[in-house]
Amino acid sequence: MYDYMFRNALIVDGSGNEPYRANVAIFGDRIAFIGNEGITRAKVVIDASSAVLTPGFIDMHTHTDLQVLRDRDMKAKLHQGILTDVSGNCGIGVFPNTSENLHVAVEDVLGTYENWSWKTYEDYKAILMNGGIGINEVFLASHTALRYAALGDNPGRAASDAEIETMCMILDDLLENGIRGFSSGLYYAPCLFAEEKELFALLNVVKRHDAFFAVHHRCEGNDVIPSLGEVLSLAEKTGVRLEVSHLKAIGKKNQEKVPEMLRMIETARARGLDVQADQYPYSYGSTSLFSLLPPHLLSLSRFEQRLALSLEGERDELKNEILHPDGWDSVYEMVGPDDISIIYLEHHDEYNGMSLTEIGKEKGKDPLDALFDILSEETGLAVMSDVTQSDESLKMIMKHPLVSFGTDALYSSPLPHPRSYHSTVEYLSRYVVNEHLMTLPEAVRKMTGLNADKLRLDKRGYIREGYYADLLLFRPEALNEDGDDNLGFDAVMVAGKPAYLNGRWYAERSGCVL
Repeated sequence: MYDYMFRNALIVDGSGNEPYRANVAIFGDRIAFIGNEGITRAKVVIDASSAVLTPGFIDMHTHTDLQVLRDRDMKAKLHQGILTDVSGNCGIGVFPNTSENLHVAVEDVLGTYENWSWKTYEDYKAILMNGGIGINEVFLASHTALRYAALGDNPGRAASDAEIETMCMILDDLLENGIRGFSSGLYYAPCLFAEEKELFALLNVVKRHDAFFAVHHRCEGNDVIPSLGEVLSLAEKTGVRLEVSHLKAIGKKNQEKVPEMLRMIETARARGLDVQADQYPYSYGSTSLFSLLPPHLLSLSRFEQRLALSLEGERDELKNEILHPDGWDSVYEMVGPDDISIIYLEHHDEYNGMSLTEIGKEKGKDPLDALFDILSEETGLAVMSDVTQSDESLKMIMKHPLVSFGTDALYSSPLPHPRSYHSTVEYLSRYVVNEHLMTLPEAVRKMTGLNADKLRLDKRGYIREGYYADLLLFRPEALNEDGDDNLGFDAVMVAGKPAYLNGRWYAERSGCVL
């Protein structure tokens, strides 16, 4: 007897092919049967005739490395049908854990956590599985953690040959022990200080393991074309598989560059490079407020940054650098103070939700002076949102066959970007149901099978006999961002066990580290 039977479901199987109707039976953690025979021998039979059955969604780009410890049930992901996360992106990760300064360096993106009791990936994985987790987690080796491990507490500089060799040894061990790839954030400190020889050495290790390179490349704005060219060249010269993270062009004047960006990816693909990209479904983003500062300031500790910002004599030079950047992405210059808003300041919550322009007016100051005041005083979390791109560009990228779904979810603050909680609903409700930008099979393919293929996950991402029973039952037109604890899913199954069924959430924690 089967454990569960979805009867007469409209199956969107993750391949992009047309839906079909069939019964789907689960035994243990696997899909045991798919067919139209009148089989009813199941402990639980679910009438699926008015809904679609899909694989569980796979989030190609997220930052849940610490969130999965803070909320082991992973409700924010389960509630939107995401059953597998890829963490350690943008070069930001939590292992090896070699320094308290690493904890500070990642907290604007990953948030805080009191008990960093692990040292290695193996330690971290054991802690996760000892308490159980609600969804599956895939991890990348993060460039930031490697640099702190090899360069010590001063990673804002070029690495020596010996330090590069140390990073390569650590990366080799991580990839040998199940890590799926390597990520860097060349926009962020300390990754932005890596020289070409360091990147080549690390990517050669990645190639030996046939893993992949996920990268937040150096410039997504004025210099997005040469920046994208840099990572395409690195990948071609080393032969690694390349994943361009959250593909976009920042700034109104840069939207015209999106077709060229897509052509560059297509051309590299035609030359034989295995390159793809991911995207979150919003025209505005979220990251650390400190990332608005010039690179040389980001090389300093937070204390040194606050000290520099508090000195009136330094501000005129910093303003000139921010308004006239040379070789780096000045989001302030590209987006403007009207479209940069505070999501969360830990010690100045009176500014939460306000734009830099509004804060400047309230303080009677230039918006940049207001920004410098805030950053010179803030000793805790500082998270912002910024309008990065046009809807037209977002849709052009979204439709591209080499671009898949991700959320870029952050859980570092109590007031996160909505992508952390509603991305799948925004993706399906707006772009499939309402605007018909993609068909449902196309969208589900980008959220399931395509990501499983990129990650080379065994027997996941599709509805097929013998595959793991990570499944969702829902009506696309009923998905709703305003749902309290359910955004419109009728059933959520993780490894054959219900996380949600018959109007009830279960704390099964049947996820695992893949």
